[in-house]
Amino acid sequence: MTRSVRRTRRMMQAAGVGAAALLALTACSSSDDDSAVTSDPSGSASASGKLSGEVTVFAAASLKESFETLGKEFEKAHPGTKVTFSFGGSDALAASITGGAPADVFASASPKTMKIVTEAGDNAGEPATFVRNQLEIATLPGNPDKVASLKDLTDSDLKVVLCDKTVPCGAAAEKALTASKLKLTPVSYEEDVKSALNKVVLKEADAALVYKTDVRAAGDKVAGVEFPESADAINDYPITLLKESKNTATAKAFIALVQSAEGQKVLTSAGFLKP
Repeated sequence: MTRSVRRTRRMMQAAGVGAAALLALTACSSSDDDSAVTSDPSGSASASGKLSGEVTVFAAASLKESFETLGKEFEKAHPGTKVTFSFGGSDALAASITGGAPADVFASASPKTMKIVTEAGDNAGEPATFVRNQLEIATLPGNPDKVASLKDLTDSDLKVVLCDKTVPCGAAAEKALTASKLKLTPVSYEEDVKSALNKVVLKEADAALVYKTDVRAAGDKVAGVEFPESADAINDYPITLLKESKNTATAKAFIALVQSAEGQKVLTSAGFLKP
C-alpha cells in the first residue's frame, strides 16, 4: 500500500469519527431543546400555546349560572384545564382577595366592590366592564299579592326581602328606592342576591328586589315584575386578572372567553345587558 493511500484512509477515518461526535452532540442538544419547550413549571401553557392547569374565579352570585356554563365550555375547548368558582356577595369576595385568598380572576357586580381590590393593588391590569344588570321584583309564583310597582312593596302586609346595602344588589335597591322617594322596611337583609331570591322561592317572603337575571334563572319558582325606577340603578360588572394568579395564561384565556361574542351570547341569554 502506498504512503499516499494510507494517508488518505487515515483522514477519512478521522472525518468519520468527527462526524459521529457532531451527530451525537446535535442529538443531545436537540433533546435539551425539546425539554425546554415542553417544560412549564407554572402549568399554565406550553410554548405550543396549549392551556392547562386550574384557575380559580371569584364571581358575584348573580353570575353563577352563566359562569358555570362558560366554565364547562372552556374546559371542553381546552382539555387539561379546570375552572373552579367561588360565588358570593362581591364585597365579601373582595375582602377575601385583599385578605390573601388564592384566586386568579375576580368578576364583581359593581365598580365600587372592584375598587376594594384595585385600591389594595391586588389586580393585574385595568378591570373591564363585561356586562350590566338591572333590578326586578321577584314575587311568589303567579304574583298572588298583585305587586305591580315598586311602591307596592311598601305595603306593611307584605314580607319583602332586600340584599344587604354593602353588596351591589342592595346598593342598587337603595338607589332605586331613593330615586323614587320611597321607604321600605324589609323583613331581612340578605348577604347576596341568591339568598334574597331564595327567601321567595322558599315562600319565606312575598317579594324581593333582585336582578332580572336571577328571576330568569329561577324559572317558574318565582314571578318577575319590572319597574321603571330600575333604570336609575343599573350595575356595571367589571372583571380583572388578579396579581397573585398562579396560572395567568389560562386565567387570561377565561377572561377572553367571557368578553368574546360567544361569552356575551351566554350572558345576554341569561338576561344581562351588554356593556
